[in-house]
Amino acid sequence: MDIPQTGSKVRITLESRTGKQSHEGVIINPAGEGLLTIKLQNGYNLSHPINQINSIQVVGEPKEKNENNFSTNQNHEDMELPLVILLHTGGTIASKVDYETGAVVARFEPNEILDSVPELRPIARIETVLIGNMFSDDIRPRHWNQMIEQTESAFERGAVGVVITHGTDTMGISASALAFAWSGEGGRPPGPIVFTGSQRSSDRGSSDAKENLIAAIHFAGHGPIPTGNGDSTVIVMHESSSDGVLSILPGISSRKMHSSTRGAFQSIDIGQLGRIRVEGSDCSIEMIRNTGEERPIGKPILFDESISIAEMIAGPHLRPEHIMALASTNPHALHIHGTGLGHLPIADPNRDSPENPAVQENLNKYIEAGGIVVMSTQTIHGPVHLDVYSKGREQQKMGIIGHGSVGPPETSLVKLHYLLSKFGTDRVEIQKMWSTSLCGEIIDIQ
Repeated sequence: MDIPQTGSKVRITLESRTGKQSHEGVIINPAGEGLLTIKLQNGYNLSHPINQINSIQVVGEPKEKNENNFSTNQNHEDMELPLVILLHTGGTIASKVDYETGAVVARFEPNEILDSVPELRPIARIETVLIGNMFSDDIRPRHWNQMIEQTESAFERGAVGVVITHGTDTMGISASALAFAWSGEGGRPPGPIVFTGSQRSSDRGSSDAKENLIAAIHFAGHGPIPTGNGDSTVIVMHESSSDGVLSILPGISSRKMHSSTRGAFQSIDIGQLGRIRVEGSDCSIEMIRNTGEERPIGKPILFDESISIAEMIAGPHLRPEHIMALASTNPHALHIHGTGLGHLPIADPNRDSPENPAVQENLNKYIEAGGIVVMSTQTIHGPVHLDVYSKGREQQKMGIIGHGSVGPPETSLVKLHYLLSKFGTDRVEIQKMWSTSLCGEIIDIQ
């Protein structure tokens, strides 16, 4: 029996123990030798021995693939709508089944997006760029730079806003990176840069992908111009597990707080910027927080991709040999997630824990050799404050940087990389800029 081309939509008939059966689906790569495997409309795969199939009727030819990374919404005729460019990096929010492999891959062509989410048609003209289809935990600083370059290109092509679809696990880190890139020098992007993703895959009835995308496109096309003070990038995701209301959060200081629930993202210390109410194609934006005076449009800078930062967590198992092991890899800086206000196990009041002063000794050796050590805090909210306790003051004398920072460790890590990209390992410059709010990341907080 001749087997049609992979990707063809077919109707097969076969005999089984329950009698004659008919199934319709798309041919994908076979699950095993001598099998025909089709993807059914309900999403399940069906495999059956070819020699037991009575007939195969082709009811649809395979679609041609578009090999270009850049796609334009050619079938959208309303040129009065704002132009929004969608950058896809990965995640499930813009995905489909590849019928040649059976795997989930990026759905990034505008006609496919509009077919799956027709509510977008009256909101904006959409152009799309495929950066990649990555799990967000695989994203590196080189991918931040690709996003930075593509957002700049998008605005140069006339986009009023940009949406970046991103896996949720490290979305806050990438959003923070683009905020520093665009506003660390005192400027702002020309229009909104919106990060969004989904907690539930689009093939599930409880998926948040559709409303997240609708709200993100609407905010990019119709939202307020960013000031550059905490809103250079924003994250738009469900406010709670319920549909209809989505949060607008500062990209510079937001965190995924739950591994699976739909309302997983919260702003750390800065607070929610606003919310979007969605009902079909109808969206309304309510801004809650005033981010201040608008900065001039800036030009983004790129991160130095050669920078190496080693991270460690303060706690009962941090040992001096861990410091030396990391220092031996010659990182440009150590980024430590400290306890409480930003502390380390460096004291031995009972004289029974010699490893504690040894931690301090090895950190001193690293700093004296020119290394940079920056302290963040493991607590969810609150500042790093190294003036309150004598231990914090001792850490400052050692040359540890961190006092005065606010926000999650993810923001601290990105700011450290940004400053290392600008000043190298110049501790004086990094110390001076650390407690300065470059793009709204530091606010007054008790």
